[in-house]
Amino acid sequence: MTDPIGTGAGGIEGVGVNPGAAEHPHRQIAASLRNRIRAGEWGPGEKLPSIPALAQAYGVAKQTIQRTIDQLRVEGLLITRPGSGTYVRGTRRRLSRLARARYGTRRGYHVDLAARYRQTLTEVGVVPAPPEVTEAFGVPADTPLLVRRHLVRTDEDQPVEVGASWFLPADVAGTSIMDSRAYGRPLYQEVEEQTGRRYVTAEDRLTARLPSREEAAALRIRPDTPVLHLVHIGYDGDRRPIEVATATWPGPVTTLVETYPVPEPLPDTDPDISLD
Repeated sequence: MTDPIGTGAGGIEGVGVNPGAAEHPHRQIAASLRNRIRAGEWGPGEKLPSIPALAQAYGVAKQTIQRTIDQLRVEGLLITRPGSGTYVRGTRRRLSRLARARYGTRRGYHVDLAARYRQTLTEVGVVPAPPEVTEAFGVPADTPLLVRRHLVRTDEDQPVEVGASWFLPADVAGTSIMDSRAYGRPLYQEVEEQTGRRYVTAEDRLTARLPSREEAAALRIRPDTPVLHLVHIGYDGDRRPIEVATATWPGPVTTLVETYPVPEPLPDTDPDISLD
C-alpha cells in the first residue's frame, strides 16, 4: 500500500491500497490513517476528511471507508459525531474508581480528577429506579427512588461518563441530598454528614455491554460502541445500602486501574506438600 502524502487536515492525495495484498483494504487504510494520526497530521479534536473524500483518495468504495472508520472508532482512535463528522479522539481516560480507591486511605481521591474533568449535575428527582438499582436496595421493581444524575466531560467538552447516585427517599428526606445543587466535595461525604451514616463496606459490579440509546446520545458515541458499566453499592456498618451509584464509560477510551497490596505468603504448615 502506498502511504498517504498529506495536504493538511482538510485534504489528502497520493494514497491507495494494494489489491494483491492478503490484508483486506479497510485494514490497509486503517493502518495508513492510524500512522498519520500518530505522526500528528490530525491532532486530538481535529476533523478528518469526509467519507466520500477518503473513498475517492484511496480509490475504494464508501462502504470500505466506513468499515475503516468503524475499526478505528472501536480502537478508541476516532469518534463519530452524528451530523458533524469523524474526529480524532483526545487522551484516553484512566480511572481509579473502584471501592479500594474511593474510600480508605484515599478518601476524597477524586479531587485530583476534578482538576482534569468537569462534572455537571443534570437531574435531581424521585423517579422509578432500574432493576439493577432496586435489586441492590432489596425493594420491588420500579420503586420510585431519589436520583442524582451527572455528566462528566473533558476540557475539550468530550463526554466521558454518564452516572447516577440513587437513594431511598426516606433515608435522605429533609437533607441537602434532595437539593438540585453540587456540594464542592465528594457526594458520599455530604451523605455521611447529612444522614449520620458512614460508608463502611462497598461492592463494585463491572460489566461490558452496548449502550442504551440515551447513553449513546449523552456520550456522543455510536450505538454499537461498547461501554463499561459500573454498579457501586455503598453499605453502612449494618450492611444496609446507603447509596447505589452507576457509571457508564465509552469502553475503547477508558482504562480502569485498581492498585492493591499483595498479601505475604502463608507459612508452610504441611511439609508433605510440594509444588513442582
